[in-house]
Amino acid sequence: MLERPGDQLLKHLTPTRHPGLAFTDRTAGADWLHTEAGCMLACARRHAADTGEPLRKAVDLLQALNDLIESGTYSRMYATAATDLLAATRTAGDARAEGRARTVLAHVHSLAGRFTAADEEAAEAVRLAHECGDVLPLCIASNFRAIVGIYQQRYEEAETYCVQALNSFRNDGNHNGAASALSNLSRIHGHTGRTESAVRLAEESLDIYRDLNVSWRLANGRYAYGMALASAEQHERALAQFSEALSIFRSNRQRMWEGWSLYRMAEIHHAMGDHAQGASHAEQALARLRGISGEWRRGDILAVLGHCLDRLGQRERAYACWTDALSVFEQLGYEKEAAAVRGLLRLAKA
Repeated sequence: MLERPGDQLLKHLTPTRHPGLAFTDRTAGADWLHTEAGCMLACARRHAADTGEPLRKAVDLLQALNDLIESGTYSRMYATAATDLLAATRTAGDARAEGRARTVLAHVHSLAGRFTAADEEAAEAVRLAHECGDVLPLCIASNFRAIVGIYQQRYEEAETYCVQALNSFRNDGNHNGAASALSNLSRIHGHTGRTESAVRLAEESLDIYRDLNVSWRLANGRYAYGMALASAEQHERALAQFSEALSIFRSNRQRMWEGWSLYRMAEIHHAMGDHAQGASHAEQALARLRGISGEWRRGDILAVLGHCLDRLGQRERAYACWTDALSVFEQLGYEKEAAAVRGLLRLAKA
């Protein structure tokens, strides 16, 4: 695989009888992927009426196209196809295909901020993986459970899932997957005050991506390294990593990750006292994510933008941002985040 050397996904997919297309470089492959995305997703969805090998191939196609959902551009089409195929696998009684479909849907839910639903799908995918002896969801779904645990601040559970995913990836010889799990483990260490090991784990992950000579996944490694450095309050170094990640994401048309990188840069500028630059990056993040990313991230960005505007003396704009953020968090049922914003609004009124 041009984009993901060291990934073992291909060996786990249902075999096909056609050789497929060959691409000489990553750019050509990415161009074809984005040009044909709608057609491929429609094709996968059409096979929801099938059983047996065609249904399994349709589910595997979604697994192979998972980079599309992270770009943000095809999120709705991807989610619809995943939902339809999961229903089809359950009707067909195909536990192996169901486990993979649930893994895909866990990814969809996690990126949209529906973390409880994501964890439920991933947990069932892991159960089915054990039942069927299917390595693929055992690796990937465990990793998603770790990610969900991080966002829900269940760090002890998240670490357990992350170690499970890391061991599964390593046993499968999947270096890309191992790097991803190490990145998530780094974030857990950072959130729990183990900042030195967080930086070390992120460096280990980044080294794997460098050794594999991957393209935009290298940006994921830099993003994770930036998170680790930020947890250690090494703000200048963290900012440099997010800036590098942003450049790579842009060149690979990963709009969602562009927006998330801009958000992280806004956080760091705010922490460094550069509130004007922080506000600028937060506004860019909102613009980049408009229509392609979950409302949960919009709420986070609005909260940071409000902080920056407040420090710049733009109190009315800050209040408006926090009001919008509160609305987002209340609609999603994110009580902890909502309570924090309510506190800011009370102080602003005082």
